[in-house]
Amino acid sequence: MKKLFVSVAVILSIVFMMHGYVVADNPIPKAGEVLPAMKLKIPEKAEYRNYLGLSGSGEFSIPDIKAQVVIIEIFSMY
Repeated sequence: MKKLFVSVAVILSIVFMMHGYVVADNPIPKAGEVLPAMKLKIPEKAEYRNYLGLSGSGEFSIPDIKAQVVIIEIFSMY
């Protein structure tokens, strides 16, 4: 249980750190709609890239993350 909690916390932290890199060409989805395709910047730190199962540089999309489950939490700050 502790390992799951730590994994979720790390994933959420990475997503929060990269929120400014999301390409916002699509309108904001309403509750229950499908999340639009997003491109995120691949982290510079090798530790984060390894955790996500990514390599190289540039951009990645959510399906590129090597995990059985990816939890995304979206906050409206305005």
